Amino acid sequence: MRILLVSPDPSSRDLMRVAVGSLERRLGEPLSFLDATDGKNGATIGLREDPDAVVADEIASRAGAFSLAKDLRGAAEPYLGPIVILLERRQDEWLARWSGADAWFVKPVDPFELADRLVQLIGERRTGPAVRSGDTRESA
Repeated sequence: MRILLVSPDPSSRDLMRVAVGSLERRLGEPLSFLDATDGKNGATIGLREDPDAVVADEIASRAGAFSLAKDLRGAAEPYLGPIVILLERRQDEWLARWSGADAWFVKPVDPFELADRLVQLIGERRTGPAVRSGDTRESA
């Protein structure tokens, strides 16, 4: 299973890596990571490599996480996997929704909540979404 991590800050990517590390055990598949330092490179890698999920820091410079999600969703052959954005502030939730992200979390992120949501989103990609009431795309 491949996860694309997008942030200009290497320590932020390392924290993301640790936060989603439990996916390997929970899904029974080895994890590998693809790294991008900004949204533009992230979109290129995401469309070329089709990772199982994308986790992007809102502050992904040049083209940010919102632009990344828009580019991935709006491509001629769109990326269909889960996109999770890590927000600096709650006021940006509407941008995450607008961009096409599947989930978003305001930092600091609880790594267990992030991993739980990724397990759910990856499972839905593989088997189709479960029936739920309300907006399922919004995360704490």
